[in-house]
Amino acid sequence: MGKAKKRSLHLGINDQFAKLTRLEAVQLVVEKLKKGDNDVYALITLFGLSAEEILEGGASYEAVKGLGGLLN
Repeated sequence: MGKAKKRSLHLGINDQFAKLTRLEAVQLVVEKLKKGDNDVYALITLFGLSAEEILEGGASYEAVKGLGGLLN
């Protein structure tokens, strides 16, 4: 994890977690998409996640397609 991400997490921008790996971020995005919560934009942009990574993580095609131009 880079310095900027560590600082952002340390400053409390994302109080939900203290340390987050890329794999955990993908899993968290997939869980939120399955629940119907579209508040995943911050995590996707923070880690630069691709549509392929999220699909491999277990998200449905429709949920990923619904994110539109946010993903590569």
